[in-house]
Amino acid sequence: MAKSATHTANAPQPAGPYSQGIEANGFFYTAGFGPQVPSTGEVADSVGDQTRQVLNNVKAVLVERGLSLDDCVKMTVHLSDLANFAEFNEAYKEFFSEPYPVRTTVGSQLANILVEIDAVAAIPDGR
Repeated sequence: MAKSATHTANAPQPAGPYSQGIEANGFFYTAGFGPQVPSTGEVADSVGDQTRQVLNNVKAVLVERGLSLDDCVKMTVHLSDLANFAEFNEAYKEFFSEPYPVRTTVGSQLANILVEIDAVAAIPDGR
């Protein structure tokens, strides 16, 4: 199986031995991204604003590979507190249209952030 990595300065840099994105077998997988602004490391206070930044970080890696959020087929979301689901969901839906990617949302112990998201995108033929 051939795989290739994608890297961009427009998303937070890996904090360990992992790639921002990997292409393999017709799919593109992103790392789990937090809400850090890539240029400053700043993190917003609200789960809504953090969700928007996380999705912009995911989007940056997709764009670097020539993809978009519309190509996503699966999203995995980690929330530090599931009580924040409604606010998260309102921000999340700003980024997607039907048919929505499938999604799993779980409560997770996160380090000083409220949300982390990773994505799986299908690579259209010819891209």
